[in-house]
Amino acid sequence: MDTLTNISLLYLKQPTSLLKIMANKKANNLWNLIGPGFITAALVLGPGSLTVASKIGANYEFQLLWIVPFCILFMAAFTVVSTRIGLASDRSLLQLIREKYGKVICISIGIGLYAVAASFEAGNAIGAGMVFSELSGTTATPWVLVFSILGIALLFFKNFYKLLEKLMILMVVVMLLSFVITLLYARPDLSILAQQFNFSLPKGAQFLSLALVASSFSIAGAFYQSYLVQEKEWTKDQSHLREREALVGILILGIITSTVLLVAATVLFPKGIQVNSVTEMGEILEPMFGSYARIIFMMGLFAASFSSLIGNATLGGVLISDAFNIGQKMESKSVRLTIMSVIIIGASVAIAFGRLPINLIITAQALTIIVGPLIGLLLTLIAFDKAAKHEIQLGIGLKILLWTGLIILLILASANCYNIFLK
Repeated sequence: MDTLTNISLLYLKQPTSLLKIMANKKANNLWNLIGPGFITAALVLGPGSLTVASKIGANYEFQLLWIVPFCILFMAAFTVVSTRIGLASDRSLLQLIREKYGKVICISIGIGLYAVAASFEAGNAIGAGMVFSELSGTTATPWVLVFSILGIALLFFKNFYKLLEKLMILMVVVMLLSFVITLLYARPDLSILAQQFNFSLPKGAQFLSLALVASSFSIAGAFYQSYLVQEKEWTKDQSHLREREALVGILILGIITSTVLLVAATVLFPKGIQVNSVTEMGEILEPMFGSYARIIFMMGLFAASFSSLIGNATLGGVLISDAFNIGQKMESKSVRLTIMSVIIIGASVAIAFGRLPINLIITAQALTIIVGPLIGLLLTLIAFDKAAKHEIQLGIGLKILLWTGLIILLILASANCYNIFLK
């Protein structure tokens, strides 16, 4: 009774203070419930994936939009499984792989993912630099340097993960608002959209369709989710809430990809305008909707590029460090150094070439051919092993999605192999 009286008196004397305490508590609870899923979405949503979505909309209108929800379904399945493994184990995925399948496979995966991250990092750096280059009328090089240095500077903060988490959530919100507002400007014809949403594959669309699947169904991002869950120091308590957070992040990934495709289909396809990059689409929007629409779209593109620059670097840096057993937590100096090395490689390539060289793209794709199906398979095998030990649960639906997803990864690998080495 005394406690209730004291609280009542506190409220009567200082109601604002009490409300602030309650508001802060709610805010802290909210931050505790979100994070890893949003980081996964942010690192997958780079300038490359948005360029693919814009090219598909410009070339095929709404005909390939149906692919996005299917990709998100498989991405969600692997991300949920990765989340469950991270919650159930006190060891990382690569540590589990090392124990069960050997040191060589573990290190091979770490090196492969580091190489893929470093190869694609130049595109992220160029994407971030090109936005401010276009808006300011200057060259991209100084902006690439500025944002790469900013990315490295973030590593020197004491609690890098918490800063990364808040930054990524902010970037995802900026992307979502920017592209949705742009879509409202565009006003797609819903009757045409409904008519074309018929699960068909237009002639000549195979290559771009595969690119859309590869950019939306990122097995590396799903794999990394377990690390983010453990970095957050979540446990199996309220596991359903943790999985829902992951699903929300992946759902946002699908919404943003679809939105960019819809904008391109509505604005570019009727005029027969082809785009080679998502930056060009921002330029095309200005004469149609005015400078505000262009600026809003470009801010979304910057958020996608910068968030992917940071997220991609942390993925490559953390996984290579863990593969060599020198650390997995972002507070570790060795991990921060490997993260820094990915950013430096990306910035160096971006500044040296001014654009992403085709040979580097081919190298990254060749690495993905090997690494993608392998990490998908190992993630699935670890999940089934954990399920057999009753440490996690896998329903029949999730099992079907995992094996079907593996088949898709193998098809992607085979198609990339054909395009790179045989075609």
